[in-house]
Amino acid sequence: MPRGVVAITGATGFLGRHLAVVLAAEGWRVRVLARRDVIDPAWRALEPQVVVGDLADAAALAALCDGAELVIHAAGLIKAKSRQAFDRANVEGARRVAQAARAAGSRFVQVSSLTARVPALSDYAASKRAGEEAVRAEIGDALLVVRPPAIYGPGDIETLRLFKAAAGPVLPVLDPAARVAVVHVEDAARQIAALAAARATGVFALSDARIDGYGWVELMTAAAQAVGARPRLVRIPGATLSLAAATAGLAARLSGQVSILGPGKARELRHLDWSLRVGEIAPETPPPRFTLAAGFAQSVRWYRTRGWLNEKKNARIGK
Repeated sequence: MPRGVVAITGATGFLGRHLAVVLAAEGWRVRVLARRDVIDPAWRALEPQVVVGDLADAAALAALCDGAELVIHAAGLIKAKSRQAFDRANVEGARRVAQAARAAGSRFVQVSSLTARVPALSDYAASKRAGEEAVRAEIGDALLVVRPPAIYGPGDIETLRLFKAAAGPVLPVLDPAARVAVVHVEDAARQIAALAAARATGVFALSDARIDGYGWVELMTAAAQAVGARPRLVRIPGATLSLAAATAGLAARLSGQVSILGPGKARELRHLDWSLRVGEIAPETPPPRFTLAAGFAQSVRWYRTRGWLNEKKNARIGK
């Protein structure tokens, strides 16, 4: 069924690429904000209108939102050197997109993060929560906020690192009391698209069918099975993770780089409850297509086909 124009920020990112495909398949005319014209293998059947610019470009944001029935703000920074750097992207950037959407009379969807539920954990979590509040100040009660948990799937670098680690002889696991919700990127995109089409408002979290989440042993065992490995699972105390994260963060600062693993990320990983709560569950979203095992298996096939994942033979079953 033909729909109007949907404008997307972050469409060249991991989730955004899939979101653009899903929305186009549902009849939306897709318009994206990008720093340059986009050629993406995932968009072979998609011809989005590209507005060249970024979140600091008021003219580009106005052009992006002009005539759009729906604006989905999926852009965001996941690693940065400081809280100020996070805020420039995740708070001020979100505010500017919301202002442009409001001026254009467009409905607005903010893609946030489940970490925004506990903003004291990290600069990232605090910036995502502050971004929600900044957008709500512009849009009001008509706002839809979606909070994905950890998203995995083909093309994601963090997912790739997990599978590479799972192919090794030793695989760390964290506190057995922790619960971690996850969602496959294709299911996340379908859930967001369904909520947007239903004109839902409010704050909702996303998940696969296991809204109560997974334990770390179950997650790591599933990753090992997906790559065909049998690593020894070793419990890592939270203090050890925090020390490793502090060391990684210091090394990154000294080298002028930005590491995703820092003290804040360690606190996120050590947090015991990333399961979904009753009031967070999104209404009337399509059931997830991927179980954890099927989603991990599909991801591994994708990485191997493209040569991104080449495990050592002695890490595989029977070797």
